[in-house]
Amino acid sequence: MGQHTFILNGSTVTVNVDDDVRLLWVLRDVLGITGPKYGCGINVCKACTSHINGKAFNPCSVQVKDIGPTDQVTTIEGLPATVGAELHPMQEAWLENDVAQCGYCQPGQIMAAVAKVNQVHAAGREITDADLDEIRNICRCGTYSRIRTAIRAGAEAM
Repeated sequence: MGQHTFILNGSTVTVNVDDDVRLLWVLRDVLGITGPKYGCGINVCKACTSHINGKAFNPCSVQVKDIGPTDQVTTIEGLPATVGAELHPMQEAWLENDVAQCGYCQPGQIMAAVAKVNQVHAAGREITDADLDEIRNICRCGTYSRIRTAIRAGAEAM
């Protein structure tokens, strides 16, 4: 069993787990962070999408040994703190556009959207349909048109 330290939602955490445990299980089962959902476990559905050092990643596909002490992992629970508000603008856009149906994939959808918008804004441009097409999170309820509308609204507010 190894000791692993990293920054989670702005706070340093240390866990004692085997090196090969996937980060998703560390988050959910060890640390009680349930926003990232288990969908496939093989980096396909992206229900677990979170951020590492500001970029979207899927903790179901990363072993805890690959996370370093200075790595900053942000889950949906920590997203509002990144803007110092009760809700992140993308979360507000999700509510305003009534995106969620079952809601299972929504934390991953929001995290992927925020990462994409941040990437696009860092390049000095606005989000395009081509950018939206790059977000490959699966929604079994099929609310893709509402998701796209919310991402555009959230992007305007970010």
